[in-house]
Amino acid sequence: MDQYSQQLDGVFQALADPTRRAVLARLGQGPASISDLAKPFDMALPSFMKHIHFLEGNGLIQTRKEGRVRTCAIEKKQFAAVEAWLSTQRALWEGRTDRLEQFVAKAQTIRAQTKGGST
Repeated sequence: MDQYSQQLDGVFQALADPTRRAVLARLGQGPASISDLAKPFDMALPSFMKHIHFLEGNGLIQTRKEGRVRTCAIEKKQFAAVEAWLSTQRALWEGRTDRLEQFVAKAQTIRAQTKGGST
């Protein structure tokens, strides 16, 4: 469980940064070179590469070098782990909100019956 938690921590930390989210959004359209990915950002290439290394280190992207060009692509495996965690959380919270909704409906029914019977 600790390994799973560390994986999720890394993924969510990666997603917390707008530059890294933008890179992932672009890679969602297909693989791209580092230079193409870096174009929209007003930062030096070494600074941009820190983002690439962070994403790669957390298993969100994969890079490969062909000649002088390094290309990045999405690594879907980590996103599956996040989806599994989010699905579990969604089910948990939907169950809680369903129970809350039932409680409120029952309380409203009791309140309406109490008001109706006292007049």
